[in-house]
Amino acid sequence: MEWHAYPDENNVDEIKRIVEKYFTVYETRADEYIAFFVDLPDDEELLIQRFDFLREDLKKRNLIPFLRKRNGEFIIFVAYRKPVKGKSSWVNVGLFIATIITTTLSGAILFLQENEGWKDLLSMDKLLNGLIFFSIPLIAILGIHELGHYFASKRHGVAASLPFFIPIPPNPVLPLGTMGAVISMREPIPDRRKLLDIGVAGPIAGFLVSIPVLIIGLKMSSLVAIADLPEGSLMLGDNIFILLLSKLMFNVPQGYTISLHPTAFAGWVGLLVTAINLLPAGQLDGGHVARAVLKEKHRYASFATIVALAILTFVGIGNWLLFILLIVFLIGTEHPPPLNEYVSLDTKRKILAIVALLIFILSFPPMPVSVQ
Repeated sequence: MEWHAYPDENNVDEIKRIVEKYFTVYETRADEYIAFFVDLPDDEELLIQRFDFLREDLKKRNLIPFLRKRNGEFIIFVAYRKPVKGKSSWVNVGLFIATIITTTLSGAILFLQENEGWKDLLSMDKLLNGLIFFSIPLIAILGIHELGHYFASKRHGVAASLPFFIPIPPNPVLPLGTMGAVISMREPIPDRRKLLDIGVAGPIAGFLVSIPVLIIGLKMSSLVAIADLPEGSLMLGDNIFILLLSKLMFNVPQGYTISLHPTAFAGWVGLLVTAINLLPAGQLDGGHVARAVLKEKHRYASFATIVALAILTFVGIGNWLLFILLIVFLIGTEHPPPLNEYVSLDTKRKILAIVALLIFILSFPPMPVSVQ
């Protein structure tokens, strides 16, 4: 989020009058940003309410307040933010339709038999199977994950885009047809509580959809002898949740494994996406949670994540090198603070943070893929 000094210093008095509607101002400075030294109310709920009112009031003028503490004093800085022009919703619709097509074709690939070729891929039964048993379940998990973030943002008055799905060409090596979906946050998040709410909403929503998808998919799956698998076959790694479901639904004999139905594969992908998003690093969903819980110490969680993934890779349990590189060079280890970080997490948010941790533990596969 790019902030700038307020372009018209002649309006400092006008901005001060707005701030004084909600806070007691005892000193004003106009340097790079307009700074108002304020007294905060002792009641946290009142602080949250007043800061939200101030934020909404200044938003009409394309201004952003952020509360910081310097040398024991609380200061509300006011910065100018250029209006963010959202993309047309037709972009979302176009990407959604493209992703339905690519995931349907990827699902059709999963239904191909050994003696069938590319011509069979485009047969009506293969395409219908790919749509119903793979595309729809996968898109439901990914889409509802992002809608969880979207509706949590809307509930807290934070502007966000609708989900942007990311289609990729269908191929037999990575038969997914999508790299997931994202939403664009068009405003900074107001405080720690709202940051945690928005961060956990997606993983919880996606996880809840993954459960029935996995159960239905496992009911349609079958057992296969490991010795009968072709050499070089890819084996999907288990997580605790899938192991528990498999134990309840199958009595897997020694030397056998579960051949996942494409619907179960969609559920597996959904859990993998949930686990990766909940890694407590940078601006991933888990990074939002870590920033909300640990404040400025969140960076230690990011470093611990990199070290843990490196250890798993080094000892040969799983190859997480790509994700380590993504965290280091793309996602980053830092997460910006919310506008107001001087609010504690209530019991409800602490429980939500624990729920997010439990979902991560249940969903994380130490070895996502191995070769038979």
